[in-house]
Amino acid sequence: MSDSLKESVGRFGVWNGGALRSEDADRRAELAETAAELEELGFGALWLGGNSAAHHALPLVEATSRIVVGTSIQSIWQYEAAEAAAAFQGLESAHPGRFALGLGVSHAKLADQYRRPYSALVDYLDALDEAGVPADRRLLAALGPKSVELARDRAAGTIPYLISAEQVAHSRELLGEGPLLAPELKVVLEADPGRARALARDYLAIYLGLPNYTNNFLRNGFTEEDFEGGGSDRLVDAVYAWGTDARIRARIDDFIAAGADHVALQIVNGAPRDAIPREEWRRLADLLG
Repeated sequence: MSDSLKESVGRFGVWNGGALRSEDADRRAELAETAAELEELGFGALWLGGNSAAHHALPLVEATSRIVVGTSIQSIWQYEAAEAAAAFQGLESAHPGRFALGLGVSHAKLADQYRRPYSALVDYLDALDEAGVPADRRLLAALGPKSVELARDRAAGTIPYLISAEQVAHSRELLGEGPLLAPELKVVLEADPGRARALARDYLAIYLGLPNYTNNFLRNGFTEEDFEGGGSDRLVDAVYAWGTDARIRARIDDFIAAGADHVALQIVNGAPRDAIPREEWRRLADLLG
């Protein structure tokens, strides 16, 4: 595929934390059907949340013809660089241009070997270079300035999770115009403010216990008070799109106006994380036009 990754993923994608991954054969058939529908609905990319890898992407790539499937993210602590490179090359050889290797350092609470994460990521990229994984097919889950600059210099761009439109604008300044900037944005298809924010806070709570995210918020103008009670209205409204279709579309457009090339949209609806929100994805496609 000759298109750049930025061209291939298009303007909008779907981010999902677990429903699009499974080792069960029956479940995989359902996921293949779902991926084909998402492609038909016009989404340009499927982003596999959690600690995902190429073998999770493969059945979705095989079930579709155009859509890009990316890891968001593959933890550098979970998969050795040589293993990641071999898996990438196998998938790239069979389906050129259809897989994006999204990498990140995860969190200290989730990785026992978590040490000097920035240096470890640099070493990991060095190993991928030596193994022949091209920089233009990999992305970094970069939040802080140093990591964003690393994504600019050593990858196709960045796939930041849980950031505001203001943080998108700051990342765009650091990246320059060329690299892909593809932030994740959570969507609650609920017009009632109380109900929408309650759903948002229930889902946000786990992330407010992870310093990588809270420190990033503190760097960008939020305070410790914004983390209380599951997140202040100010914080919830900054990292979620909720409300009427028009309000949600306007919030998504805020991210694009701030400099996002592509927005990875995550449905939050209060359902179990392995539930497949197909009806919500259809509604999302409709409001995106």
